[in-house]
Amino acid sequence: MEKSHASAKFRAARKSGELNGCPLHDLREKLDAAGLRPTKQRMRLGWLLFGRGDRHVTAEKLFEEAQAAGAHVSLATVYNTLNQFKSAGMLREVTIDGTRTYFDTNIDDHQHFLTEEAHLLVDLPKELIDFSHLPEPPEGMEIARIDVVVRLRRKDGAPSN
Repeated sequence: MEKSHASAKFRAARKSGELNGCPLHDLREKLDAAGLRPTKQRMRLGWLLFGRGDRHVTAEKLFEEAQAAGAHVSLATVYNTLNQFKSAGMLREVTIDGTRTYFDTNIDDHQHFLTEEAHLLVDLPKELIDFSHLPEPPEGMEIARIDVVVRLRRKDGAPSN
């Protein structure tokens, strides 16, 4: 009886907006808005992905984080969930050299710095690159998105962190 009363109170608080700002509530709302059911796996992986602000993560890195957090998910589940989030517009995919794929929680237009030694991807605000002199696209086509990755290495040859 107590549990159903608590559930009813939670549902009422959720409907009234009292839970706005609660990270789990906000994640559930984000999934709902994207048309994704808030399954246990999506909630766990979403918490790891979106709970720390904008970030870039590979599937392997997210899998390691999930294991360290005690979430029992397979690497295949991580890949599937990341691709579902990407298809729903919650993530942006950044592929480097066709071999390394990062998932970016910042879906706004922006570019990236990549440190070659550490494979660290860092956001570069779009205002810092001038795209005003792009060629006209072929007839019947339009520019959908521009992806720029500026590769960095240390001048002295020392490894970057």
